[in-house]
Amino acid sequence: MNTQKSFLMKVILISTFGGLLFGYDTGVINGALPYMSEELGLNPFTEGLVASILLFGAAIGAVFGGRLSDYNGRRKNILYLAVLFFIATLGCTLAPNVTIMTISRFLLGLAVGGASVTVPTYLAEMSPAESRGRMVTQNELMIVSGQLLAFVFNAILGNMMGDHPHVWRYMLVIAALPALFLFFGMLKMPESPRWLVSKKKNDDALGVLRKIREEDRAKSELNEIKTAFSEEKETKKATFKDMLAVPWIRRIAFIGIGIAVVQQITGVNSIMYYGTEILKDAGFKTEAALIGNIANGVISVLATFVGIWLLGKVGRRPMLITGLAGTTASLLLIGIFSLTLEGTTALPYIVLALTVTFLAFQQGAISPVTWLMLSEIFPLRLRGVGMGTTVLCLWVVNGLIGLMFPVLLATVGLSTTFFVFVVLGLGAITFVKKYLPETKGLTLEQLEHYFRTSGSQGNQEAVNKMAK
Repeated sequence: MNTQKSFLMKVILISTFGGLLFGYDTGVINGALPYMSEELGLNPFTEGLVASILLFGAAIGAVFGGRLSDYNGRRKNILYLAVLFFIATLGCTLAPNVTIMTISRFLLGLAVGGASVTVPTYLAEMSPAESRGRMVTQNELMIVSGQLLAFVFNAILGNMMGDHPHVWRYMLVIAALPALFLFFGMLKMPESPRWLVSKKKNDDALGVLRKIREEDRAKSELNEIKTAFSEEKETKKATFKDMLAVPWIRRIAFIGIGIAVVQQITGVNSIMYYGTEILKDAGFKTEAALIGNIANGVISVLATFVGIWLLGKVGRRPMLITGLAGTTASLLLIGIFSLTLEGTTALPYIVLALTVTFLAFQQGAISPVTWLMLSEIFPLRLRGVGMGTTVLCLWVVNGLIGLMFPVLLATVGLSTTFFVFVVLGLGAITFVKKYLPETKGLTLEQLEHYFRTSGSQGNQEAVNKMAK
């Protein structure tokens, strides 16, 4: 491996610890909630609030994370987020009541939302076009790895210390360690060359590109970035209003928001946040549900590896449509079996098998494509506000599902709750088939050119021509 590739791998490893924190902090609540509910006296609504307030915080964090990464730089923004992760983790761990827990989870959400925008953007801007899909989805791999770690630690602590009243605090505090690693690691990382060009620091940008590209490639890529940026100078600093005013930008925003909503309405995070509760509702005891939930984490990691491999072979559209078909079918079967086999000893095992199948499609196809496309469809001057706006929508939908899921589970039951997600899944498939363009094989600058010139007419032939 040459020096440039070696350094690029280091950039990926360290920056994606933001994704690991994202995964751990969203997944740990899955196992901590049953124990936390007892000590803090939570009901179905306050359970939903504690789980989902992080997501509403993430919505706000995504908006400001995009803007701050445009202003301060991607690297510096990740450093600030690492500090916030650490402080908010300690707040959650030491929370004496629901109020402090809610505030700390909200602050943790700000960090998660900021990371969900800044880390994929940083990776997309550091990666060469031919391996951008693989690089950006490394962050998705770290997210699901963080969730798996959370499930494993939850199961170990729950089974070893289940009688200890503060066991959930030990589950939460573990996230402080990767926050420290992210902070000290990012101190040695370079800034994004595309952001440096946007601040007229062309020499610095070339210096960074030389660390991660061969000499000739570094110079030609710098010229390509400068050309793309000079074309955008006609447009004033991007705002949300600009996204609505310019037709080709409005189309990108519509597609971006659509992709974000599609990923969430599959109901994936009802399983990632409440997997233990779902398995308990199906018939497992708490300790067994914690262990069973590890299967959800393992399949998520394995499926993401497959997804990363597929992104180099298959287009974004067919991956997304296949993934949605698989998740919708899995949810339909969960609903049917929950209705017909209620109270049987087989039901919890069938539900576990189907949640594993669901996650194989979700993490192997839908999630990798979602984060990759959100990081690549917006032009440079709009990337911060564009990612911020679309990920805001993603987190709001995520938060609403997180808030309402335990209430639905308590009122209408497991089967009806999943039938609702089946209907939403059918709507998601329709959206993707009708509106989503194929973006595989294009540089970020070629994508921008496509949307500027032929994107408003939906001319997919232009995309195919550039990709060849």
